[in-house]
Amino acid sequence: MIRILFICHGNICRSPMAEFLLKDMVNKQGTARQFFIQSAATSTEEIWNGHGNPVHPGTKNKLAEFGISCEGKYAVQLRRTDYQKYDYLICMDSMNIRNSVRICGGDPEHKICRLLDFTDEKRDVADPWYTGNFEKTYEDIKKGLEAFLECVKI
Repeated sequence: MIRILFICHGNICRSPMAEFLLKDMVNKQGTARQFFIQSAATSTEEIWNGHGNPVHPGTKNKLAEFGISCEGKYAVQLRRTDYQKYDYLICMDSMNIRNSVRICGGDPEHKICRLLDFTDEKRDVADPWYTGNFEKTYEDIKKGLEAFLECVKI
């Protein structure tokens, strides 16, 4: 089983979009049983008194356009112990990588990477919290996930 943790700043926009889109993709491919897919934040900005905020409406709406639900998902923070639990810790941008390495206490097994590093466009996925462009974020994430699946070839 391939264990994947998607990571962004708040775990309400980009990383849950990647989590639920990849779950949908592998389900449609008939390979869902070969994956364990989750998402987390590097910050606690969307987590209050131990309870995370739900997925951003822009992400919910974009996923809903494709019949994908993210109901029941609430922001959680990356923990040091997650490093050993997952095969891939896939970040949305360079700042997420720096923060993930700090939280995990390093990256000796080279598990932490950016999503778009699997593509020929090695760059950050822009945060729609700031850009408001959930369509562009969706397109980037889909492209990254397709390249990732090609890389793991399941």
